[in-house]
Amino acid sequence: MAKVLVVDDEPNIVLSLEFLMEQAGFEVVTAEDGEQALARVKDAQPDLLLLDISLPGISGFDVLERLRSEEATAQLPIIMLTAHGRDVEREKVWH
Repeated sequence: MAKVLVVDDEPNIVLSLEFLMEQAGFEVVTAEDGEQALARVKDAQPDLLLLDISLPGISGFDVLERLRSEEATAQLPIIMLTAHGRDVEREKVWH
């Protein structure tokens, strides 16, 4: 079973995504901030990461940058989540 890590600091969003991912057949692991996300990636070794941009402490952008800089996680599929959707966020993700 493929494993997905859901990272968001809003409990209702985590619960919703967890439910949807489980219904889609994924095993789900969760984290509520950037530090937990980095730890869970190492411990759980997910196949997919759903990552909120706006997190307390280490931002989703910083988590993305750290994961891309590590050989073990450079190719991990990551879907960035945001309520903003501005062009600025899109540019930061792609560069």
